[in-house]
Amino acid sequence: MRLRKFIGTIITVSFLLIYCLMAMVLAARLLPGTSGVVQLGYYAVAGLLWVIPVGLLIKWMQRE
Repeated sequence: MRLRKFIGTIITVSFLLIYCLMAMVLAARLLPGTSGVVQLGYYAVAGLLWVIPVGLLIKWMQRE
């Protein structure tokens, strides 16, 4: 159980770092010149999308 939590923590931190960098690069390429509504929509989706894979990982970490 301890090893699973340690591995899950390392994967979570690594995933979030990579995800944030990819979301920033994608925003820098797609969003310049778009309206504020489009930018708000992108950041709302990108800001919540990481929850699904991390939630599944946390569920895996809690298994017996």
